[in-house]
Amino acid sequence: MRTPYKAVLFDLDGTLLDTAPEFVVVVNQLRAEHQRPPMEAAIIRSCVSHGARALVTLALGYRESEDSFEPARQRLLDLYSEVLGEHTQPFAGITDLLHWLLNQGLDWGISTNKPSYLTLPLVQKMHFNPEPKTVVCPDHVSNTKPDPEPLWLNCKHLNCEPHQAIYIGDHLRDIQAGNSAGMHTIAAAYGYLDADDDPYQWFADDIAANSTDLKNLIEALL
Repeated sequence: MRTPYKAVLFDLDGTLLDTAPEFVVVVNQLRAEHQRPPMEAAIIRSCVSHGARALVTLALGYRESEDSFEPARQRLLDLYSEVLGEHTQPFAGITDLLHWLLNQGLDWGISTNKPSYLTLPLVQKMHFNPEPKTVVCPDHVSNTKPDPEPLWLNCKHLNCEPHQAIYIGDHLRDIQAGNSAGMHTIAAAYGYLDADDDPYQWFADDIAANSTDLKNLIEALL
């Protein structure tokens, strides 16, 4: 029987790519510039999915209302741009999974809250083969995840209906977006979760404890 699915979409940081090592470097460099000691990698890793603003607060304790916050955020992004792609790798099994999706006749793409000026160069540096057929960033839409608009735009690019797509993400907002879009959702429990995160409470259709579990979960759907 022909599979009802046509595409698999991934969140970027913490789902498709392990970008945390670069943020560990950047956060600790920012701290060093402010005469602060290095922070444990595990603490930084758990905060990556919350974005640059959260990382600035983590690194320096600044609140967004403070005048010092925005210069620090821009400095963090500048530092990140300098190391972009140097320490990032696909999670285990992802490269093989992408080849397998190609052999199954499924397209794949990315839906991320990471700005395009960072996302597109990073994706290019990864030399994915096959390449993603769609990449949607927050500056491509009016409403970002957890709103379903980015995922609907992915589907428009791929000429598929939302119910014909699977979305995988490591944050509650990913699963909320996928569920609202009408997609089959998989929670990436191997990603950048806070200590109090419980992906079993996110109402995802499936949960991947490890990135190597994704192929079996998707295969079962086909």
